[in-house]
Amino acid sequence: MRIPDETRTQLAVKFAVLLPHLDERQRRLLMAAEARGLGHGGVRAVAQAAAVSETTVRKGVFELEAGEAPLGRVRRSGGGRKRVVDLNPGLRSALLALVEPDVRGDPMSPLRWTVKSTRTLARELTRAGHQVSADTVADLLREEGFSLQANAKTIEGSQHPDRDAQFRYLNEQAREHRDSGQPVISVDTKKKELVGEFQNNGRQWQPMGVPVPVNVHDFADPELGKAVPYGIYDLAANTGWVNVGIDHDTAAFAVESIRRWWHGQGKAAYRQATRLLITADAGGSNGHRTRAWKLELAHFAAETGLTITVCHLPPSTSKWNKIEHRLFSHITMNWRGRPLTSHEVILQTIAATTTRTGLRVEAALDTNAYPTGVRIGDAEMAALPLTRHAFHGDWNYALHPQPRPAIPAARTPDASETEWNQALLSDPALTGMSRQQLDALTETLAPDGDTRRGRPPRLSFPEQVLATVLHLRVALAAEPLAVLFASSRTAMHRTLLKNRRLLKSHGIVIPPATSPPVALAALQARVHDQAGTSINKIKTTC
Repeated sequence: MRIPDETRTQLAVKFAVLLPHLDERQRRLLMAAEARGLGHGGVRAVAQAAAVSETTVRKGVFELEAGEAPLGRVRRSGGGRKRVVDLNPGLRSALLALVEPDVRGDPMSPLRWTVKSTRTLARELTRAGHQVSADTVADLLREEGFSLQANAKTIEGSQHPDRDAQFRYLNEQAREHRDSGQPVISVDTKKKELVGEFQNNGRQWQPMGVPVPVNVHDFADPELGKAVPYGIYDLAANTGWVNVGIDHDTAAFAVESIRRWWHGQGKAAYRQATRLLITADAGGSNGHRTRAWKLELAHFAAETGLTITVCHLPPSTSKWNKIEHRLFSHITMNWRGRPLTSHEVILQTIAATTTRTGLRVEAALDTNAYPTGVRIGDAEMAALPLTRHAFHGDWNYALHPQPRPAIPAARTPDASETEWNQALLSDPALTGMSRQQLDALTETLAPDGDTRRGRPPRLSFPEQVLATVLHLRVALAAEPLAVLFASSRTAMHRTLLKNRRLLKSHGIVIPPATSPPVALAALQARVHDQAGTSINKIKTTC
């Protein structure tokens, strides 16, 4: 029986509307049902109306006649393209062979990870004869228990045997002070920050493609310099005070920061206070070995009438200091991705720091100068009103408001110690050549030695040449030369090594002195004055 053209047209319209919304199996079953309804010639008519092959329609008819239950999927199990790992059984072992040498961490851990990118691994596998894509490599790594992970800071280094005991003692002291209504504060210096148009880690919401422009290099602005935030965190009140200095991070600066906190917040919050507990790191400007820290605290105790107890955290445990994760971390998050263009920006950003638990922070700018190199002798230390606790008196001690005897002021080096003529370094008796000859030597070496690439050197090139001449002429080592030229020992080592090679390449020999010049004694005295000696047992404050 011939199927009418009108029926064919109706089928074509129906299929055009329905088939795009059905999956493969549903389309076959629909076409098969229509073909069976048309009877003889229905398969061909449906195939023409749906623009498919007759084989596809017949396959649907067979599926209908078989009476199969719905599969819940488009294709039968096992259908479709095989996985690469099934077609290439050696792929998985080849991938693990590439990854295993770079696996870090505990090999028994169920979660392993690699530092190689999936593209690199895919390229190496393809080179070895295993054609694979980066996405497939990523899938296989996940199946094998790998994931991308960052480093975990869990190794603390050597631990003091009394580490845990000190933490327990510190907690007991803090609990006793807090229960008695006495203030307990955690103090520390935050990382120094460059002031100006410098990159600050983190990201802020900005219009797409319009990031905040900052300087390419992180060289400190000579006018703005660096900001030195010293923080005080009140554990009971959940408040913070940050004293932002512009000079050195010394013990005097640390205690001045505490003094400003006391007059700005602490005195009003603890009107009946007679004691103050300070928890601090073991090192830095408030370290347990820093003599000036104790001296300045003695001054502060005498001014306020407070008995100041200090409990230091054990060495290598600074990250457990409360101020780190209750104050400093929130400040860092608050100014992430934002250039600290001025001291005012720093102060306002710190003061705007809050948390859901109610943290409040105040900030102030400290423009005072805090010179380094202040010395304190044994006699001055012995005069301090300091009482060491029975348990680890080096970490736990108290400073009383009544001095015994009067509190000495930190003394600076005598004028005779500070008088120094830098021109003595180029004395012909020391260099073995006139100053004109020294200048000529510098000009000869300058084209190859004075390259001025990268960060500006601590020493000018003429100073570098002079240091090398003194090293070869009078056998001055890198350490005393670093003192004489106000440089570091490492930088001086590099300078001497570079210039000795430079002299050798030019065929220039600096003969050693046959006898020590008289002027050498002045240099040795200068080094002695600057470095200090173990005889008088005088230590610098920072």
